[in-house]
Amino acid sequence: MPYRRVVIRQYGPPDVLEVVEEPHLPDPARGQVRVKMLAASASYTDTMIRRGAYPEIRKKPPFSLGYDLVGVVDKLGEGARRFRPGDRVCDLTVIGAYSEYLCADEDRLVPVPDDLDPGEAVSLVLSFMTAYQMLHRTVKVRPGQSILVHGAAGAVGSALLALAQLHGVRVFGTASGQKHDKLKPYGATLIDYQREDFVERLSREAPEGVDAVFDALGLKSFKRSLKMVKPGGTLVAYGFSNTVNRGKGAVVRDFLGFKFMELLPGSRRKVFYSITAMRKQHPDWFVQDLTALFDLLSEKKIKPVIWKRLPLSAAKQAHELIEQSKPKGKIILFPPKTEPTEGKVPCPS
Repeated sequence: MPYRRVVIRQYGPPDVLEVVEEPHLPDPARGQVRVKMLAASASYTDTMIRRGAYPEIRKKPPFSLGYDLVGVVDKLGEGARRFRPGDRVCDLTVIGAYSEYLCADEDRLVPVPDDLDPGEAVSLVLSFMTAYQMLHRTVKVRPGQSILVHGAAGAVGSALLALAQLHGVRVFGTASGQKHDKLKPYGATLIDYQREDFVERLSREAPEGVDAVFDALGLKSFKRSLKMVKPGGTLVAYGFSNTVNRGKGAVVRDFLGFKFMELLPGSRRKVFYSITAMRKQHPDWFVQDLTALFDLLSEKKIKPVIWKRLPLSAAKQAHELIEQSKPKGKIILFPPKTEPTEGKVPCPS
């Protein structure tokens, strides 16, 4: 049975995304399972990988993009025992999720409750998990504390707002004015970065500073954000969105600049958060935290905002929209409805 996946053969603009049809389904190796993809998110991180600006990716094209997915176990490889065909699972794939079928090591998969919408469930795997771990693992924020969230309208930013509100934390958030209406339900104090300086605004509203700042903009912003952190507080850097257009070299320079900041003495912590590094260091936390998020979703205590649901073949359109800053929520990619069958070829890379 043929299946489709989206690949890049070289780094570049959205045009490099290509839908290809593979003639046979992949066959899981020992300790693997084959997964039929139900939903994958199109994220800003995917666009960075596509442009060759994501430092953690050393693999050379061709390969499929896709940082996260929710799917159904379709076939077991030899020795695979944790799951059965029909079980719902998810994974932080980093690459590979833009595919109707793929193989994954069973030890990397986390069970997904059957009652959850696949699009909402996959919204938790990267965006909400990043927000949850930064709040509760990196900072250990407490009710009554205050934080500043840059890019509050983004996928991780809005997740930070939702989880902080749930935890009784006071939030300041930067976002363009046209996106403030959608953020009002989170109860955050919003700052239009296009019209006012966040340092000046916070100096008036929180002259003592905030307990933590979450910043994915870049080195220049990190330095200004640090000024807003209380003594004993934490600056959490987790991306370089203002730098990425200058290429991987500029991202690496910003990262090294932040590592130098970490070495400087002072009473304010400086921490760089990476979801892949955290998972590698604490794989048990990944399972615990994602399970906690699924529980919050099942209990309707959180509600990921999905802006568009597009077919997998529209990945190029999704990337164009992301780079134009159009999304007001997550973009979820779905495969066409197909029935799982057996395959006899190795998994593609």
